[in-house]
Amino acid sequence: MESSCAEKKEPVTEPWREQVVELLYWRDVKTTGVVFGASLLLLLSLTVCSIVSVCSYIGLALLSVTICFRIYKGILQAIQKSDEGHPFKQYLDQEVALSNDTVHKYSDVVLEKLNKTIEELRRLFLVEDLVDSIKFAVLMWILTYVGALFNGLTLLILGLIGAFSCPIIYEKHQAQIDHYLALVNNQIKDVVGKVQAKVPGLKRKAE
Repeated sequence: MESSCAEKKEPVTEPWREQVVELLYWRDVKTTGVVFGASLLLLLSLTVCSIVSVCSYIGLALLSVTICFRIYKGILQAIQKSDEGHPFKQYLDQEVALSNDTVHKYSDVVLEKLNKTIEELRRLFLVEDLVDSIKFAVLMWILTYVGALFNGLTLLILGLIGAFSCPIIYEKHQAQIDHYLALVNNQIKDVVGKVQAKVPGLKRKAE
């Protein structure tokens, strides 16, 4: 009984999470390069053309490849007098529909995250904790300057580059980065502690 309970409690890592980690850490350089390059090219294209134009161009390019390949295989089969069938038959026979279990599973996850976000925003805007609300206000103030310098698409491009570069950089220089992060964190804690000690009403409820 104990062994069965222990087995049930073991966390199950979802395959898609492992795939994302492998991509971000460049475990397979070719696959990561293709994904990163295609994503970056898509975002850069959106800076020049509208999303409708970009989607149309991608659709036309994909259709051009598949139609040409379909005609090529048809001509080749006619010349060789072979009966190989449709060149994309194995892909056409694959099941692509989402199951009800999958939809419910991820919809529950999204709903849970959404509810937590709404609760956290309510807590911040209604000033349940004065320190956290002030920190949130400072963050919003900083974002006003970020928004003045960059638009949303530029931030997405920078975020994509950071997502594919920061993990591998941190993995290679973890000791040095952790050291400097600890120093910065200690400095921030010291400043926050001094402000809380001098300004009345800023101390947390736990204190």
